[in-house]
Amino acid sequence: DHDDSASLHHDTLGRQEEGEEDLMSSDELSNIFGSLSPKRKRAKLVTRIHEEEMKSQNYQIAITIIEARQLVGENIDPVVIIEIGDEKKQTTVKEGTNAPFYNEYFVFDFVGPQVFLFDKIINISVMHNKLIGSVLIGSFKVDLGTVYAQPGHQFCDKWALLTDPADIRTGAKGYLKCDISVTGKGDSVQATQKTADTEEQIEKNLLIPKGFPSERPWARFYVRIYKAEGLPKMNSSIMANVTKAFIGDSKDLVDPYVVVMFAGQMGRTTVQKNCADPVWHEQIVFKEMFPPLCRRVKIQVWDEGSMNDVALATHFIDLKKISNEQDGDKGFLPTFGPAWINLYGSPRNHSLMDDHQELNEGFGEGVSFRGRLFLEIAVEILSGGAREPKFSSFIKDIKFPSKDKDFKASKGKDRTEKAGEDRKSVSPSDKTNSTEVEVEPFDVPSEIYEEKFEEFLLFGTFFEATMIDRKVGDRPITFEVSVGNFGSITDGVSAGAGGKKKMCDGEAEEYLLHEGEDEIPHDLGVPLISTTPPEKPLITGGNRNYQYLPYEEKKPCVCVKSYWGDQTFRLYFSNTLEKMADHLEAMSSDAKGIVQQQKKKMSLDEMMRETQSFIDKIRFLADEPQNTVPDVFIWMLSSNKRVAYARVPAKNILYSPAKEQRGKDCGKIKTHFLKLPGKRPLGWTVQAKVDVYLWLGPASYAHSMMENLPVGYEIEIPSSTSSGHSMVPSPACLLYETPQFFQLRAHMYQARGLIAADSTGLSDPFAKVTFTSHCQTTKIISQTLSPTWNQMLLFDSIVLHGNREEIAQFPPEIVIELYDDDAVGKAEYIGSTVAAPVVRLADQNYEPPKLAYHPVHCGNLSGGDLLATFELLEIPELDPDRLPPLDPPDIGQIYPVPANIRPVLSKYRVEVLFWGVRELKKVQLLSVDRPQVLIECAGKGVKSSVIQSYKKNPNFSGLADWFEVELPEDELLHPPLSICVVDWRAFGRSTLVGTHTINCLKQFLCKTQLGPQATPNGLDIVEIEKADHVYAEVEQGKCTVVEPDPYLATLPAGEPEHSASEPEKERKQKDTKKSIRRSTRRRKRTIADESAENVIDWWSKYYASVLKMQKAKGIFSSEGKAEDNKQTSDHIALIVEEEPDKKKKDKTLKKKQKETPNLATLQIYEGDLESEFNNFEDWVKTFHLLRGKSNDEVHADSEDRIIGKFKAFNLSPADPDGKSDPYIVLRLGNTEIKDRENYIPKQLNPVFGRSFEIQATFPKDSLLTVVIYDHDFVGTDDLIGETKIDLENRFYSRHRATCGLQSQYEIEGYNAWRDAIKPSEILTKLCKDYRISGPFMRPGEIQVGTKVFKGQTVFTEAENEEPVESYEHLSLKVLHAWEEIPGAGYKLVPEHIETRPLYHKDKPGMEQGRVQMWVDMFPKDMPLPGPPVDISPRKPKGYELRVIIWNTEDVILEDENIFTGQKSSDIYVKGWIKGLEEDKQETDVHYNSLTGEGNFNWRFVFPFHYLPAEKQMVVSKRENIFSLEKTERKIPAELVLQVWDFERLSSDDFLGTLELNLNGFPRAAKTAKSCDLCMAVAASEENKISIFQQKRVRGWWPFVKAGELTGKVEAEFHLVTAEEAEKNPVGKARKEPEPLEKPNRPDTSFSWFVNPFKCLYHLIWRNYKKYIIIGIILLILIVFLVLFIYTLPGAISHRIVVG
Repeated sequence: DHDDSASLHHDTLGRQEEGEEDLMSSDELSNIFGSLSPKRKRAKLVTRIHEEEMKSQNYQIAITIIEARQLVGENIDPVVIIEIGDEKKQTTVKEGTNAPFYNEYFVFDFVGPQVFLFDKIINISVMHNKLIGSVLIGSFKVDLGTVYAQPGHQFCDKWALLTDPADIRTGAKGYLKCDISVTGKGDSVQATQKTADTEEQIEKNLLIPKGFPSERPWARFYVRIYKAEGLPKMNSSIMANVTKAFIGDSKDLVDPYVVVMFAGQMGRTTVQKNCADPVWHEQIVFKEMFPPLCRRVKIQVWDEGSMNDVALATHFIDLKKISNEQDGDKGFLPTFGPAWINLYGSPRNHSLMDDHQELNEGFGEGVSFRGRLFLEIAVEILSGGAREPKFSSFIKDIKFPSKDKDFKASKGKDRTEKAGEDRKSVSPSDKTNSTEVEVEPFDVPSEIYEEKFEEFLLFGTFFEATMIDRKVGDRPITFEVSVGNFGSITDGVSAGAGGKKKMCDGEAEEYLLHEGEDEIPHDLGVPLISTTPPEKPLITGGNRNYQYLPYEEKKPCVCVKSYWGDQTFRLYFSNTLEKMADHLEAMSSDAKGIVQQQKKKMSLDEMMRETQSFIDKIRFLADEPQNTVPDVFIWMLSSNKRVAYARVPAKNILYSPAKEQRGKDCGKIKTHFLKLPGKRPLGWTVQAKVDVYLWLGPASYAHSMMENLPVGYEIEIPSSTSSGHSMVPSPACLLYETPQFFQLRAHMYQARGLIAADSTGLSDPFAKVTFTSHCQTTKIISQTLSPTWNQMLLFDSIVLHGNREEIAQFPPEIVIELYDDDAVGKAEYIGSTVAAPVVRLADQNYEPPKLAYHPVHCGNLSGGDLLATFELLEIPELDPDRLPPLDPPDIGQIYPVPANIRPVLSKYRVEVLFWGVRELKKVQLLSVDRPQVLIECAGKGVKSSVIQSYKKNPNFSGLADWFEVELPEDELLHPPLSICVVDWRAFGRSTLVGTHTINCLKQFLCKTQLGPQATPNGLDIVEIEKADHVYAEVEQGKCTVVEPDPYLATLPAGEPEHSASEPEKERKQKDTKKSIRRSTRRRKRTIADESAENVIDWWSKYYASVLKMQKAKGIFSSEGKAEDNKQTSDHIALIVEEEPDKKKKDKTLKKKQKETPNLATLQIYEGDLESEFNNFEDWVKTFHLLRGKSNDEVHADSEDRIIGKFKAFNLSPADPDGKSDPYIVLRLGNTEIKDRENYIPKQLNPVFGRSFEIQATFPKDSLLTVVIYDHDFVGTDDLIGETKIDLENRFYSRHRATCGLQSQYEIEGYNAWRDAIKPSEILTKLCKDYRISGPFMRPGEIQVGTKVFKGQTVFTEAENEEPVESYEHLSLKVLHAWEEIPGAGYKLVPEHIETRPLYHKDKPGMEQGRVQMWVDMFPKDMPLPGPPVDISPRKPKGYELRVIIWNTEDVILEDENIFTGQKSSDIYVKGWIKGLEEDKQETDVHYNSLTGEGNFNWRFVFPFHYLPAEKQMVVSKRENIFSLEKTERKIPAELVLQVWDFERLSSDDFLGTLELNLNGFPRAAKTAKSCDLCMAVAASEENKISIFQQKRVRGWWPFVKAGELTGKVEAEFHLVTAEEAEKNPVGKARKEPEPLEKPNRPDTSFSWFVNPFKCLYHLIWRNYKKYIIIGIILLILIVFLVLFIYTLPGAISHRIVVG
């Protein structure tokens, strides 16, 4: 069987190869690649010195367990347990139900690198809770990587399929509905509104990634471990190292075994003692559903030690990369190998302790080869159940007795893992069906090992080794180049001898050794040696911190021979794909540039996205998991100590004669920056810069290994002095004899956006430019993030060896490092970049180079840009002075950048409007009192006036100012503009409060207006925000040059007048309006009974809006688009209403509105209002600073009233029990409102429904902070999270964010108009502010500017009243369409609720929940608004459900009579409402029912609280005996009835259950006959009734147990409200009042315990009368006979005696 699979594998590969060859042969492809790379001698320039580091991050895993359905089991008490790693949390226990409802929220925090996070498994199991030990019902596993890969990083409202890991044949054990989200810092949590759909289709909404089938079969995953080789020989434990020191290195001190982890399961092989090349031949079998929700297989090789086991190396295999999920014949299951995987880890040194052990456990990049492992992965889908699959059956037949014993023995001693104990407990038969990991030996087909080995050569030449860190010391330095263990000096495999194990022909070892010592192998021109000769480092000129090795004309070579299996075709394909991706990417970035310049949004965006996803696909394919040749390591050794390394993937330097298959750096000089091994400290410096030429390829291509070297060299081979065999061959050098002389000019003009290194938020930057062995430094510019050095650094007489044309084409690279100068201590590194110089030879014409931006990076951070250019000029031999002229230096001998290179400048005028500062935090422990703003651009600047007392008035007195500045004509070269805030202290000292830099001035450039209006100057106000410690706010204007857009200037001017100019007019209007209002004030119910209970209130409107939003998003559509997986909780929880008048919501004056139960709705934003309206930046711009906050506002004082309301979701738990007791605190200016007494106990989704009024004065109180605290009885309250709202911005915004516009205009009722001024007045005012003519109101239409809006303007309220004219409704329509009006063009904020994320300062960027709220603001100079809207949460109504159990039929019979074998049951019925289990009620027992009929006439009475609008029941109860207060929960109202069999001496038997959702349960059957199972299971929506509408129902319902009908009950339900229940009470059971009559039960119904004689009569006499009579007669006869026989002898003897 194996042969088949192997040959099949071979065929597919063969086919792939053929296909690929067809592709390759096409000329076009090679043409493309040809154009990509002419014969380059140097690799492509990379500007980054450090590549991405793996950094630890904070992640938050939020899981909401909502409910479970269809759980398997009878009368179970389910509890859900969530385990992630070692953390474990559990929900409350629900009693006696197969469909529990939890709605509980859990948060797990995790810190670590992303890679490890994504391997963590979330294991959710549902248990049946018992007093002693719980029983697993089913469990579900998913790894975090799968969740993170989902849209929005979450699964929302999905059903997880539960299975039993112990027996996979049994199928689904139930479904659990949950939300799982994984968020890292800065990931936005998307809120999705939940569906409130009761009849969900579980199958269509399973918790699986998109594109997975809903039915997933079980599969076996085989990981077969064949053997390993080249493992590190040393044993890692200390004892072993000591013994080794004494005994000598005779044997391999390593006892390896392999551990494989997948999907939370772990299997391990046996231990092979003392063996660095172990052979296992064992396979580890995992069972998991396919496709699995866990993506990575983790393979670790461990070394067993006497004290502790140590990991030798770790390797991950991503199943996605070894499978293809396409349909059709292209797809294949995960398939790997059999192939070698290369293991990497810490450097091999024989020290006692390993400093870099974490590298072996998979943390960080491996820095050294640690052997390789031969393995295979295969997957087999199990069709029906888990029958023994054929893949493993042939293994079972061949059991080797010796091996087997060994195997069992080793199993017993698995002391490190639990798996050992579990294995013994599971009997072999169970094992095939459980998901237990199996480990078993297997037989190896012979053809697997026939791997062809091929000889590879690795050739390298070192051209430059500079920038060596001074700390390395001045001992001689060598470089070692190794591939695998070949060439590594620690493992002592000399370059030649390494091949000995791999020779297939079994040639003798000596032959190889001799060959290795041959001076020069016959076919190569270079001796085999892997290290360069030791050189003493010299100090770099101009920089004492760096040293270099003098590789002047002699460039040392290394050459390593190695043997690997011939699998290079894989790497060739991978290279081809990668080149395609690079090519596409280059084209797409060009296209992006073109698109951006045109500034049009075309469907090109779509195309770009397509291209990007295509590129990603190719990149994904290019990553080759079956990589035979290990990576190449370059190590720098200082006196044989390993210092720093670079790791080069083999495929990048792999040679192929076909150009497109060749590695991108093969045969090219590439600059490598060497790194320290292990965890690198922050801001570590480069250890060395090495330029190396590397070539790796099969030995058959050896002739071409040097063909791409720079021309002009001779090979110099030192002759060995001694007889030949004793000496190690010394390496060859390339000798470049002709020196070329050059002058380098580094034109350092300026930089922008640098990293701030000082506490002030600025830096004192200077740059170090390093070229080969020379270094120079620019001057220091103090306290700026955008230094303009305007300095030319001159490097004279630089000697480069080689051909001058080639140097001109491929010059060495220049490294520019930026530092921050500190008065004390050494300069701090703030970033670096790499650049290539422009070269001009002596005989070429001189053209001045152009300045260009070079991106600067500091580690992972982007650190700004450097504007500079570099020229490398050849010095003419005949006339050395004939170089382009220089500008004369200044006094300090500093050369400026020559004028022909400097940008061309022209004059600009920058105009600034200073407005005020806000929210300044303390600086150096003193609060800021007299701030001043300085604005600077290109050396020129302007100051604001000094604010005399910040506390009294934070605005500036002198507002506008301007300055002239010379800026480059090329907009891209504009220098940044910086804003500083200083605080003046006593004695004229000033302190910097904070700074902000604006990098792009283009946005402020004024375009000339051709219109007639001439505004004196255009203001664009810039609002600046800072994060971090210092806070300053500055107002500042714009850099303008010509007149601005006229609308910019009109708003600030137009605003203050409205109150003064039209008071009389307004008042008159008001009076007339009032009379209208009175005349129409007839209270009628606006909307016919939504449901008799429902008064329409603000919450009706809220829920209607939620529904509308869900519909709009298509949540109800079957496929569910990506964006609807966005939310975090069920209902909203904090409605912070910040408006005072939401109550007047008026009855619309529309005709016959009664027929349309269409509620007015409001807009629910899923984010905050700012993000919907562009941060209200229409009059102000906002920038975030690294420190401080500067803010510019544009309006004078104006008083304001603010109101707020709330609801919150998914708050982070603050109490140890995983719940919170949240309450609200509002802060505005000096006002603080603490709403502590209204806290909501034990709730993570509280509904506060509170509104607050606050008085405020701008500009002092502009920031409203909403804080949610957790109420604690003992100790201080904990902060859960807070959100801040800038009210000033909203107040002055043209979007009119003071009070949202409602969707319809009504005078009273739930949707009463709540703004202080009517829609028509708002419209009039807006037209005036914007200078738009109008509004002209005519019957049936309103004209604004040039647009006319038509609509109804005359309304009649009742038949007998005269019609009333009202333009309000139409005005409101116009306002909603305001953005369409020419000349206005801003969307006005509608009535809304915003959802604001809450943040906690200790967890920056991690959302701690969200709050739903709104804010209304009403200026004091306007008429008073009406009373605030009442949004207090709805109080649940009290109800009483009366259930009468009349009879049961066809109940299954459980008991068997001992004498007669007759079946009977002692029936009784239990009932309760879910969530109120403590109010459980039971009927009396109907004994000895022989037919399953029971008669009860018994009444249950269940009082409960219910919210009709939300269709949910509210339950308040203490969670446990220690709880101080009751927790309130909302759950669906469900009634549970169960039928039981009464047992006197053992526990009662459960016979069946019936669960009815009171909102929608199946209609009753009229008779017991017509009542069947499908009525409960398959009831459609139309056949369902709600007790809240029917009030009274009677009929038959089925009892179910394990999916089968087990009885029928005749019941009557009667629902009354609490008030009615008080008026007409009824008794429980059959008691007064309204007692029920006793049931008429048959004579057989009694208890034997109570009436034993009755029992005898009924059970025995009636059935066995004749037997009993015959028995008695027989008994008398027998007694007679016995007595007769007994007395006979006595009688006879008596007769004889008397005789």
